[in-house]
Order: sequence, then structure tokens, then C-alpha cells
Amino acid sequence: MHRSAGWPCHDAIEIDLLAAGYLERRFGPQGHETLRVTDAGIALLARAQQRNRAQRDAHERLVARVAQAQVREGRLAWCGLSLRAPLPRDDGGQDWALANPDVFSIRRSSRADWLEPVVHEIKVSRADLRADLRQPAKRGAYLGMAGAVWYVLGRDARGRAIGGADDVPAECGVMAESDEGLRVLREAPRRPVPALPLHVWLALAQATPTPPDEPAQAWL
Repeated sequence: MHRSAGWPCHDAIEIDLLAAGYLERRFGPQGHETLRVTDAGIALLARAQQRNRAQRDAHERLVARVAQAQVREGRLAWCGLSLRAPLPRDDGGQDWALANPDVFSIRRSSRADWLEPVVHEIKVSRADLRADLRQPAKRGAYLGMAGAVWYVLGRDARGRAIGGADDVPAECGVMAESDEGLRVLREAPRRPVPALPLHVWLALAQATPTPPDEPAQAWL
């Protein structure tokens, strides 16, 4: 409503917002009705934006932390890739899904069967974790593109863990953020990946891997 011309939809959501004082009705010279966001509504939007920004910043910080951990282990890591992954059907066929792993990494190797692709999925809120776990196709896409999949669980605003190993399906490993680093709660099952598909190589070639955060390493 804040971004629109204010034409009403006359739905239940508008009734709630009008009753709460977040919207107000306006009538033009010809009697047509529009809706305007009130000052209270603007304040509500600002608070929601601050919460979303804080959660997004926490997510990006943990993504960077995980990516740097992979780089320090000598791996190549990418953030925010968009990759196609195969999804097997019950009838024996195959579908394709588009997945966006938070961190995708491979070993530095010239042998295709030694690359060991790994996906790290980052979660910094309990609600986001639970919503993600209700999407088996998304998890299946990660398992289809990597030899191991990890869920990395952050902490809430009070510093409490948002979940544990029992919250994540057994086919995925679980790590937890701590002051000392990333603590392994359950190892990720590993599956052999003979080679990366061509479309994955093309996506990696068009993206920039995460650089090392140590200045001295950047020169190597």
C-alpha cells in the first residue's frame, strides 16, 4: 500500500489495518476512495524494516564466516550462486530445481572426482529454519548437487542457539555458531561425486570465489 496509488482491495487485511489505525481512507472530489498509510503505519513499517535488516545482516555475517572457514581449509568457496540440481521422481524420471546455496565450495584439485562439492545452508532464526525444513524439494536439490550438505545454525538476539542436531534431518550435517568458531553437532554424511556437471562449471566460471580475509594470503 505504501508503494501503490492506494486503490483499495476491500479484503480482510485492509479491514484489520484500518481498524488498527495503520491505514486511513481518503475520498477524492468525485467520491472515489483511496487508502493512505498513516504515521502509525509508517512507524510499523520502519520497525519491521529494522528487524529484517538486523536479521539479514546477521545472516550475511554468518555466511561470510562459513565461507572464510572453507577458504582457510584450502577450498574454493562461492556465496549466492544459482545452480540447477536434479530431483528424482517416484516414477524413475528426473526433474530439475533451481537452488541458491548460501555457500558452495569445492576442493582445489585437477581431478574431477576429488572436488568434494559441499553446500552450507545458513539459518539465523528458528522460524526460518522450520520453514526451510518444510521444503524437502529444496533440501533434495542441495543433496543432488553436493557430496555433503550442512546446516549452520546461528544464534538469536539473546545469544541462544536457534536449534540443535535433532531439528535437522539425518541426511544433513549440523554446525552451530559459537564465540570460538563453528562447532560440529553432527557430521554430514558424505557421498561420492564423480564429476561436476557442465552447467555447474559454467555457473562457477561466471562467479567470483570468496577471497581470503588475511592480507598475507591474498598475495599467494
